[in-house]
Amino acid sequence: MQGMGETGEACPFEFNFDAASFKVGDTVSYRVNGSLEGFPFVGTLVAVHDDHVMIAGDPREPDKLYRGTRESRPQVDYSQI
Repeated sequence: MQGMGETGEACPFEFNFDAASFKVGDTVSYRVNGSLEGFPFVGTLVAVHDDHVMIAGDPREPDKLYRGTRESRPQVDYSQI
């Protein structure tokens, strides 16, 4: 997200990139495979499990959740989008 705004403008999000410390309410940068590969997405963790996380990725659809891998930038399968 760095360098995407005006010169000197800071990113408006503070991300948690430490998968070991993930907790509900953290803001994460997540990835989607398939045709959306390479685009950054922002979401909020709503559940944290040993092997995956659940991400709320669209504030307009708060009940729509994505299952992501538990890593510094969770990976979401395109089929969920």
